Amino acid sequence: MFFVQMSGFPGSGKSTLSRQIAKRTGAVVIDHDIVKSALLHSIKGTPIDGKIAGNISYNIDWSLIDFNLSQGHHVIFDSPCLYEEMVDRGIDLAKKYKAKYKYVECYLNDINEVNYRLKNRERMISQIREVSSEEAFVFCKKKVQSNAIKTAEVCHP
Repeated sequence: MFFVQMSGFPGSGKSTLSRQIAKRTGAVVIDHDIVKSALLHSIKGTPIDGKIAGNISYNIDWSLIDFNLSQGHHVIFDSPCLYEEMVDRGIDLAKKYKAKYKYVECYLNDINEVNYRLKNRERMISQIREVSSEEAFVFCKKKVQSNAIKTAEVCHP
């Protein structure tokens, strides 16, 4: 059994890759965009702070991951994985269920290509339309890379 935690900026290819891995392995994909979009659709018309919506949807994601791992399923978590706590939680769940843990960083260092992908995909309500600024793009890339370094240190000391 394995648990794969995808990571990367929106539009970097996480969902495409996670679906291909799932198709070949039979893994369950927990897609953060689907969970968050479902939440936002269910409260349509009711104002909600973006951070609160994100926290609620991540709690749902983690509950689904925990359940599927407890049932012996391979699991792929498709989310940007921008926070160190997410890596810690992923590693802890993998240990809890004795699943092999992998952190997969999708990296695309071309803001123009990322914006092209974002603008030309079928967008869910939770997904961004385009990169807000070069600074935001660089900031997110650094967070993802920092998590990748931490994961390498924890999983391969």
